[in-house]
Amino acid sequence: MKNPYRWSWSLSSLVSLLVLALSGCEVGPDYVKPTSPTANSFRVPVGWKVASTQGTPIPARWWTLFQDTTLDQLEIQVAQANQTVAQQEAAWRQSQALVRSTQAGLFPTLGLFAAESRNRASANGVVLGNGLIYNNDMAALQANWVPDLWGSVRRSIEANQASAQADANQVAATLLSLQSLLAVDYYQLRTDDAESALLMEAVKAYKKSLDLTINRKKFGVAADTDILLAENQLETARAQLIDVEVQRSQMEHAIAVLIGKVPSQFRLPPLPLGEGYPKPPLTIPSVLLERRPDIAVAERQAASASANIGVAQAAFYPNLTLSGNYGYQNAAYSNLFALPNQNWSIGSQLFQPLYDAGLRLANLDQARAGFDQTVANYRQVVLTAFQNVEDNLAAEEILTREIVVQQRAVKAAARTVILTDQQYRSGTVDYLNVVITQTALLTGQVSEVTLRGRAFVAAAQLIAALGGGWDGGEPPVQQTQQDGVH
Repeated sequence: MKNPYRWSWSLSSLVSLLVLALSGCEVGPDYVKPTSPTANSFRVPVGWKVASTQGTPIPARWWTLFQDTTLDQLEIQVAQANQTVAQQEAAWRQSQALVRSTQAGLFPTLGLFAAESRNRASANGVVLGNGLIYNNDMAALQANWVPDLWGSVRRSIEANQASAQADANQVAATLLSLQSLLAVDYYQLRTDDAESALLMEAVKAYKKSLDLTINRKKFGVAADTDILLAENQLETARAQLIDVEVQRSQMEHAIAVLIGKVPSQFRLPPLPLGEGYPKPPLTIPSVLLERRPDIAVAERQAASASANIGVAQAAFYPNLTLSGNYGYQNAAYSNLFALPNQNWSIGSQLFQPLYDAGLRLANLDQARAGFDQTVANYRQVVLTAFQNVEDNLAAEEILTREIVVQQRAVKAAARTVILTDQQYRSGTVDYLNVVITQTALLTGQVSEVTLRGRAFVAAAQLIAALGGGWDGGEPPVQQTQQDGVH
């Protein structure tokens, strides 16, 4: 007769092990966010507004601050069609799947096993079978479970969840970086448009000057050298115009790639640069730490590395494996599932590593060093973020002052050109003076346009340095699988 107490003891032991596993500890350090360098405020120029700590001071579609509908359309296409963003978004989905696969390690596995064999027993074996030929058919449910007694699986889940959060933030960081790059390329292209417009007007003016000089030569009031100077000035301006066209085409191609298009199939018609550029409200440095997705990436990487220390420490403790099966075994399938043919087993296995030539200790040292590395990287990213803000804030303030000065210089050069032209027509100065003043005016005008373009670029980079419109949320899944077999 079967002993009911033995079965009861086995069941109670299993329940005890379940309770122990579910209440198991987690070895390793609990994550604490690393400290980072900070400051009370940025160097705020006169006239700039500092935003409050509540809310997001910059809109999610931060490029709308520039009030340029063409730029608005291009920025949206970056999020929808850029392949680098698609790669990062796929990496994020991959890391989310890894979290789910790691979570499966907390639960037992259950499988169905079936087998059929025909066998001949040895007549001279340890168990004498006299050459018996027999069938062995079986079907059973098998279960295995490795309880997470020391938190290795839970620490792995913690590490992978932090990595998934880092990947989500990386999508936002990549998108912000690429949208900022598009704004930079766009305003460099508009700067080229403005320079082209200036040079085309200069070519027209220089052509008129050349014609005037040729006519004056016919009447004996201009020298051959005057004609040569006028021709040189005209052709130099034409060469500069061609060079700007090269620069513009390269910017146009760069924008095409950013929005996921073939450069040969993309065109942007010329438009004026514009005068005003936005001055976004500044945050305080402590708020910046919550607004930059790249800082969030670095912080989550540190959290993942901290959890990996616990995974490495758990390897020093014993592993418990529980297994069991229940099924039927018989010499024929015809009555396989008859009650007398049932069999079952339940068991456990405890394994404590003793010697591995220092492997576990090396893995632990590696995990600790990896955490130190991520902490240092986090602090460096914070410092670089502060530098980005200060650099572009200073650029905005200095360029604004420089533009005002340059505009005054252009006005003075324009007046000089008018006076010199009048003097040349009256014969009081030679043509060289005309060339010098006209060249100075064109140089000043190009410099003023370049400064305004740099100011637009600095504005876009400052907004990106402040985190754009990112609010810390997860990015939407915008890319879909369209090609290949899935």
